[in-house]
Amino acid sequence: MSNTPDYEKIEKSACRRRTTGNIILYFLLTLWALVVLFPFYWMILTSVKSYGSYNAERIPAFFTLSPTLQNYADAFTTVSLGRYLANTLLFTLVTTAVMLAVITLAAFAFARLQFRGRDLVFTLFLSLMMIPNELVVITNFATVTNLGLRNTFTGLILPSVTSVFYIYLLRENFAQIPDELYYAAKVDGTSDLRYLRRVMIPICKPTLITIVILKVIECWNSYVWPRLITDDPDYFLVSNGIQEIRENGFGRENIPAMMAAVVVISLPLIVLFLIFRKKIMAGVARGGTKG
Repeated sequence: MSNTPDYEKIEKSACRRRTTGNIILYFLLTLWALVVLFPFYWMILTSVKSYGSYNAERIPAFFTLSPTLQNYADAFTTVSLGRYLANTLLFTLVTTAVMLAVITLAAFAFARLQFRGRDLVFTLFLSLMMIPNELVVITNFATVTNLGLRNTFTGLILPSVTSVFYIYLLRENFAQIPDELYYAAKVDGTSDLRYLRRVMIPICKPTLITIVILKVIECWNSYVWPRLITDDPDYFLVSNGIQEIRENGFGRENIPAMMAAVVVISLPLIVLFLIFRKKIMAGVARGGTKG
């Protein structure tokens, strides 16, 4: 009985430490969230300021009492932003669809098919991840140029239809599926492609969704390759169209109109991530789990 007050003191002390720790943790998380989200807030705020009010600010204002959407109208009328968005959408959809077919078949071959030297080939395949991207870009540029595919959607799409990392990620998911399912399917006379379509793809659907979303983001943000392979505005994507927006569209001083264009370009990716964020986390977690 005499030790009861000591236990209560220890419990209260531990409770105070946990509370203090939680307060510090949430404070740091809130501070970090503000740091991360502030550029987005500033981008949207600037996009709804008029050209005159923005230039009249001697000290940047953190809010505006007279927002305007004229900058968004200018984004589609002053430059060909609508065409850039359409080009980017076409490039993203075709590239993602073709890549998904390629990596699914490759991952299935490395995970389930038995052939001589499979593990060695896969190891050599993974070693390609060690090659700097700059060297790959130079090789692809020379190849596409020699084939006469500059300023074409084919030249834009072909170098992006495969990914060693995505093949590795999907192969690890396929390898987690019990071999007994495959052998049972073969006994029933199921072909490899049907087994892939009916069994493996549905089981690994979260990872496939994650790969699709990550590839969409990658294509939407692609800058270096489209900038190298296209100099015709008819094939510009939103990423290299930003430079034209800055130099030939709004000019170097109309920052609000430029920010409106950037908001329009960024909005689809932000919405996509917010909708599928749980799928992305689930797919990445599944890809990193073995057994």
